[in-house]
Amino acid sequence: MAASLLVLAVALLAGAGSGVVDRGAAAAVETEGAEICGGARLQVTYGSVIKLMHEKTKHRLHSHDVPYGSGSGQQSVTGFPEGDDSNSYWIIRPTPDSSSKQGDAIETGSIIKLQHMRTRRWLHSHLHASPLSGNLEVSCFGGDELSDTGDYWRLEIEGSGKVWKRDQKVRLKHVDTEGYLHSHNKKYNRLGGGQQEVCGVPQKRAENIWLAAEGVYLPVNGSK
Repeated sequence: MAASLLVLAVALLAGAGSGVVDRGAAAAVETEGAEICGGARLQVTYGSVIKLMHEKTKHRLHSHDVPYGSGSGQQSVTGFPEGDDSNSYWIIRPTPDSSSKQGDAIETGSIIKLQHMRTRRWLHSHLHASPLSGNLEVSCFGGDELSDTGDYWRLEIEGSGKVWKRDQKVRLKHVDTEGYLHSHNKKYNRLGGGQQEVCGVPQKRAENIWLAAEGVYLPVNGSK
């Protein structure tokens, strides 16, 4: 089993590095997700491919190649109610100026980037107003060869934990705007499927807590 999961992780990450994601491998994540994430309190490492679950509503952080009809017009980001959609996978990356590498553990206070697995764009924010609540818009921007500091998020772990683990309460604070990644029950009518708004807010609230959920968790460097 361990060998098959390693093959699956390699397939996903090889696709990520080339700019083309293996759709068969992505489907395998959907069918085998429970086995991949079967271990309790797995560490989230750079290069891991995970879903982020909003604690309050249980929606997953989600994106797809559909632009906002207002604001920046960039690729939209929503909260998706179902846990089995492959458009909810994100690759956790270090920033270019970091010495961190694939497989390194991620400590609280680290600045990270989240790359949408399907579209290759980065989780992004700026001062445009979000469509439903008028808070800070959260979008997907750029690609493998295009990124800026609007893609930088600071990890804040709730409680006494120092290293990011699965099912651990965390907040993501946008570096440029200082807005927290946030979601709530405001639903989009045009998108359907019960998708809800994701935005940025300047205050710490219960609605900006997220947990790492389904995914491929790469082993920590140096672990056996």
